[in-house]
Amino acid sequence: MYDKTLGTKQKALKINLDRRIYGSFAEIGAGQETAAIFFKAGGASGTVAKTMSAYDMTFSDAIYGNEESGRYVCESRLLKMLHKEYSLVEKRLAEKRGSDSLFFAFANTVVALNYQKTNESHGWIGLRFQLRPQGPYNDVVIHVRMLDNENVLQQQALGIIGVNLMYGCYYYYKSPETLLRSLMDDLSPERIEIDMIRFSGPDFIEVDNRLMSLHLVKNGFTDAALFGPDGGVLQPSEAFYKKHILLLRGRLRPITNVHIDMIENGSAQFKAEPDVDSDRVIQVSELTLRNLKADDREIDEKDFLDRVDILCSLGHMVMISNFHEYYRLVSYLSKLSRLKAGLLLGIPSLQDIFEESHYKSLSGGILESFATLFSRKVKLFIYPTLHPDGTIYDCENFTLPDHLRPLYQYLLLNNKIEDIHNYNREHMQWTTDQVLERIKRNEPGWENLVPESVVQIIKDNCLFGFPCDVYHPKVVKQIHQAVGNM
Repeated sequence: MYDKTLGTKQKALKINLDRRIYGSFAEIGAGQETAAIFFKAGGASGTVAKTMSAYDMTFSDAIYGNEESGRYVCESRLLKMLHKEYSLVEKRLAEKRGSDSLFFAFANTVVALNYQKTNESHGWIGLRFQLRPQGPYNDVVIHVRMLDNENVLQQQALGIIGVNLMYGCYYYYKSPETLLRSLMDDLSPERIEIDMIRFSGPDFIEVDNRLMSLHLVKNGFTDAALFGPDGGVLQPSEAFYKKHILLLRGRLRPITNVHIDMIENGSAQFKAEPDVDSDRVIQVSELTLRNLKADDREIDEKDFLDRVDILCSLGHMVMISNFHEYYRLVSYLSKLSRLKAGLLLGIPSLQDIFEESHYKSLSGGILESFATLFSRKVKLFIYPTLHPDGTIYDCENFTLPDHLRPLYQYLLLNNKIEDIHNYNREHMQWTTDQVLERIKRNEPGWENLVPESVVQIIKDNCLFGFPCDVYHPKVVKQIHQAVGNM
């Protein structure tokens, strides 16, 4: 049972009084905040086998090995720490108490706020732990950003989330979503952000880490989460480090030939920009929480995974975000990479960007939002729309109210907005909604409107309302068998 009222000290004491839970703490970068809470709670001798900090790089390398990247606050360092410390616990204590103990190794590697308050405060935290004596281990790893403006407050938050992680792993492991929610007990998103979580191990074999990423965003623990084409969760700042980000936003239900045309031609133009290194460009498909909701209903998790499976099958990196406004998206991306970014948009999205009602909460209105959206190294690539009368609607004949036209012309002249060229006019005849309706009715020819590999995925898995009773191979086989027996 999830008890949100349980305090940090109470959690630590409950763990200390459970004589089965026993292991070590290794904390690098800001102090031994988590271990300190267990010591102060009382009864720590029942939990703590060892606690240590290796602040000096030479000592750290001697214990855990060198880091090829030269960075110490990274996932690879955390995993080395977990492996080393857990192996030592098993090696030294298995014979003495392995038959009735649940061993663990807790580790973190963090960089807290410096004296000048000029650095980015973040860290990796993980727990390797048993749920059965002499059983296999599981891992839960998170990445956090500390947002407090005082070093001591950041240390306090690190200690709290460390205790929450340990408590959740041992008492909420049957409900990973509850475990995730409990990480922020006694904390708030204003103090700490969790932008990545990964469950692994035999007791989490059924956990889909992509859904856990979705829950991070839904619960407000972060504004965006990321995973790669293989479905593995990624930490955004590491994935985007020194990369040019080319991003497509949409419902993508499903991705159609129009989207592929937009990506291929937009990518070619982006890579041709003089200040873009084509070898550093990564393609990202973004799904916002708003795009995942249908008629303001709760997010359909299966539908979410269906869309993600298709995007990953095409080799896309997928981001889930809570950024409705594009200027907030750009502000976020600019913190992750200083290199130029590109956004692929349709004309309707460009129209939406110039909708002043979106910016009523900003004292500077649309100008304040555009100062963020266009002041950094970003460029919008606009895919044209086909009018019912057969004419092409693009940046050249894009219409706006008179008072916004000078602003739009300024952006055009300063190479902040550009049409996507070499588009396929034939693909433009169908909107995503029209394609979706044709799929639901299995209308002849819908297969020509989406990528060939996507057609097969939709049919094989009966996605997006495709009528399985008409097509599905199992049903067809049964019909053939029934006809053959007549």
